[in-house]
Amino acid sequence: MKTINFKNNIRKTSLYLGLAGLLIIPSACDESFLDTDPQGKQAGTIFWQNEGDATKAVNAMYANLRSWNNTAFAPIAVESIGSDDAEKGSIASDAPFFNDYDTFKIGSTDGQLGGFWQGQYQNINYANQVIGNIPAIAMDETLKARYIAEAKFVRAYSHFRLVRAFGDVPLRMAVPKDATEYNIPRTPKAEVYAAIEQDLAEAAAVLPQSYGAADLGRVTKGAALSLHAKVAMYQAKWQQVFDLTSQVISSGQYKLFPQYEALFRVPNENSTESIFEIQNELIQSNKDASNSQYSQVQGVRGVVGGGWGFNVPTKALADAFETGDPRRDATIIFRGETTPSGDAIPAVGDNPMYNQKSYVPLSMFVNGFNEGAQQNVRVIRYAEVLLMNAEAANELGNATQALASLELVRARARGTLKNVLPKVTLTEKTALRNAIWHERHVELAMEFDRYFDVIRQGRAAEIFGPKGWTANKNEVWPVPQTEIDLSGGTLTQNPGY
Repeated sequence: MKTINFKNNIRKTSLYLGLAGLLIIPSACDESFLDTDPQGKQAGTIFWQNEGDATKAVNAMYANLRSWNNTAFAPIAVESIGSDDAEKGSIASDAPFFNDYDTFKIGSTDGQLGGFWQGQYQNINYANQVIGNIPAIAMDETLKARYIAEAKFVRAYSHFRLVRAFGDVPLRMAVPKDATEYNIPRTPKAEVYAAIEQDLAEAAAVLPQSYGAADLGRVTKGAALSLHAKVAMYQAKWQQVFDLTSQVISSGQYKLFPQYEALFRVPNENSTESIFEIQNELIQSNKDASNSQYSQVQGVRGVVGGGWGFNVPTKALADAFETGDPRRDATIIFRGETTPSGDAIPAVGDNPMYNQKSYVPLSMFVNGFNEGAQQNVRVIRYAEVLLMNAEAANELGNATQALASLELVRARARGTLKNVLPKVTLTEKTALRNAIWHERHVELAMEFDRYFDVIRQGRAAEIFGPKGWTANKNEVWPVPQTEIDLSGGTLTQNPGY
């Protein structure tokens, strides 16, 4: 089901990016951003006056989540290519820097590092503007509290993406008041995690369980609880993970979508399985607002309506699925196949495989627009909540609950097929842990989690070592050199870079 009002509101991003009240504050001390001419923009002195301004600011915050640095090349580099599931794709001469992420030879000057860093701090700045300015507006108090809670989720989401990518990072909990606050050092990651957890706990206490159709796609209580569980999982806080995921499960708000492949198609966005998605849209009357390139950069190269062909699945991923697992074909577009949507993929082309989860049927292409501009980005799904619940239960010694949650995910994948994906019956903790990790691998493949999953599991040297991954260095990426330079050395580099 596609949203109408909410998406139509967030499509107007470009009208608000230049607001003086929504300036993007750099993480370092450069003040050149002050020398901008907000021509055609609503002046900051008359913004933040009423409920309409608050709504515009919150919608602009959501809209920035779909920007290039949040969903295209930068996250592909930082969150995907390093894993064993994905490699550069496209043609050899196009964007060769991706190969340095794949072989762990990337240096601190690569632009994708800076793009990812900037994209997250832009999100955080939008959120901080909302959190800092909306309290003073005379408006409906319930809506005010909800908007602030939505912003706390976004701030936590971006801080989480930063801390798992770079380790210690500057913790931005407010818009700088003056030049003395522009340039702050890296905060120890434990403190960053604590701030993320506080934001998510406070957001969950306010956010509604669900919305009406006009606001479908906004952050819910379930989204805050689920992201909180994921943050706790990265810190091995297993009781907390179990309690939070159990709360989401018992809420009754979510259920697995029956057909795995169809789950990722445009008509089934914001489905019963969706906990949080970045909302994208193709609006023929507004080309500038139809700006998502998430699907475009990963689409099948060499066909009209396809895309650029980056971030392609590997043979290792194709081989990771159990025999007969339908998720293999639902995750990977193979050369020479005909997709469930009826697209005949040429047998000859630049790459043997493409990401099917970002795929938009070729018939939906509109000439003059980005391929797949209407494809939402699935950020958190109910299947992941079940797998987090299973992993936590196993770590706490509750194999019965772990097997029950695990089986729900496998049963959906199995569908009506016989003799595939048999029930897991292992109860020994290590064996069951490995089974849950395998399920997480194949269920969430190509969804930008595998790389950091393997690191948190302590298996990176084993799995990524043959590609060049080195312990005590590659657990994190280098801090962008541009940020260190702008900070005058206040920001420091990660060891080994």
